Amino acid sequence: MMYVSQALKRAMQVKPKGIATSFRGRRRTWTESGERIARLASGLKRLGLSPGGRVAILALNGDRYFEFMYAAPWLGAVMVPINTRLAAPEIAYILEDSDTEILLLDDNFVAMLEPLRKLGIKLKAVVHMGDGAAPPGMTPYEKLIEASPPIEDQLTGGNALAGIFYTGGTTGKSKGVMLSHDNLVSNAANAIGSLLYNRDTVYLHAAPMFHRADGASTFGVTMVGGTHAFVPKFDPAECVETLAKEKVTNASLVPTMINMLVHSPAVTGHDLSCVQQIMYGASPMPEAKIMRILEVLPTCRFVHGWGMTELSPIGSLLDPRYTTLTGPYAGRLKSCGQAALSAEVKIVDAEDNEVPRGTIGEIVVRGPMVMLGYWKKPEATAAALRGGWMHTGDAAYMDEEGFIFIVDRLKDMVISGGENIYSGEVENAIALLPGVMECAVIGIPDERWGEAVHAVVVPRPGVDLTPEVVIEHCRTQIAHYKCPKTVEIRSDPLPLSGAGKILKTTLREPYWKGREKRVN
Repeated sequence: MMYVSQALKRAMQVKPKGIATSFRGRRRTWTESGERIARLASGLKRLGLSPGGRVAILALNGDRYFEFMYAAPWLGAVMVPINTRLAAPEIAYILEDSDTEILLLDDNFVAMLEPLRKLGIKLKAVVHMGDGAAPPGMTPYEKLIEASPPIEDQLTGGNALAGIFYTGGTTGKSKGVMLSHDNLVSNAANAIGSLLYNRDTVYLHAAPMFHRADGASTFGVTMVGGTHAFVPKFDPAECVETLAKEKVTNASLVPTMINMLVHSPAVTGHDLSCVQQIMYGASPMPEAKIMRILEVLPTCRFVHGWGMTELSPIGSLLDPRYTTLTGPYAGRLKSCGQAALSAEVKIVDAEDNEVPRGTIGEIVVRGPMVMLGYWKKPEATAAALRGGWMHTGDAAYMDEEGFIFIVDRLKDMVISGGENIYSGEVENAIALLPGVMECAVIGIPDERWGEAVHAVVVPRPGVDLTPEVVIEHCRTQIAHYKCPKTVEIRSDPLPLSGAGKILKTTLREPYWKGREKRVN
């Protein structure tokens, strides 16, 4: 039986004086962190949280967030990390849907408590995670730890529920993904085996900790006794400074974050030679971005990871050797790699029959990292896990050596005049145009064709792009029927989810508002 807290106890045993966490000058050893976590678990129990009870957190990244993610399983409770970009009604839905008993808030979200109460949310207790005085009616985090004697690990594990992680808003209404201890630990082992984490690893939590993409390393780095460094949220300048100051070796970022990082003026004033490896996900990395990144971080290795919350989240990883444009390993750059160590992956058609290699279909996965199901949604669970496989909703093909090539979210596919157009392919073509900072491709209503390809492009500062230039460039890269029919040039950044993914639902909304049929 696997259990989340085992990794913590191992780190305390093999590196008792090693640095566990570092946050804005505050450092704690593994012995100190373990003691605080056992006390926090005790304090949550005193507040009325019982084994199996749900405890939620709404906070930015930090060492206290890390302590929470181990205190809950130490007690045998269920963690519910909340997306920090949600509005009060959305948060209220999660708290009510998950039957959350206790909520932890940092200073950035204290003001959210009153709207939640007005929406009828009732909790046993609210814990204030800030450094200052706790607002009335809230329990101070540090005093709770000080006043609570440590308790023994409850040894909850195996198939027991460890957390409910609500899906993002890129493809529809949020669902609570139920992940077990086995799910989280097997995923951590996949991360260690493929990302080569070890006791000397210093990992930077720059992506939001509520998201499972960062969580894979939360548990993996702990398992090997590495060090966790934190920035509250992604900020290019602070990230660069922290990378250099803490001698960070590893990080996980989405392409939009990496793009902002390497274009930050701060990179010229800091030595980033310590950075050994960055895992990126959410979307493939266009070749143009790869070339710029390799200029700024020439000694850094890049791993493309693909997955989803329902997979805890890693489904596949692309070995760093393939992040190249030349040599014997060239040609795999657009792949998201091969199946993770404990994952079984295949590509199927609409009838769930495996398709021949090179044929586009849906990715399905099975293995110990696959979720238990969706919280309180048996029908959605049955549909997603039919036949014992997790149906991901991602369209892809697999080559003869098992490399997976994502072509699109099935829901993001544009169907124009009966032709299936994968937005990712169009986005990759646009990204090759010099002067493009960001781009997103969506389908918009078209009276003749049903849908038309529409591109939203953000140029680099000082670059003058026109729709005509973008369309003409695309005609040199992809078939004419795939090219954008219309292009919006905008100066504002593209809307992002809390996990850093481009929110295509937001981009589509003005075009599909008032229409019953939303094709993609």
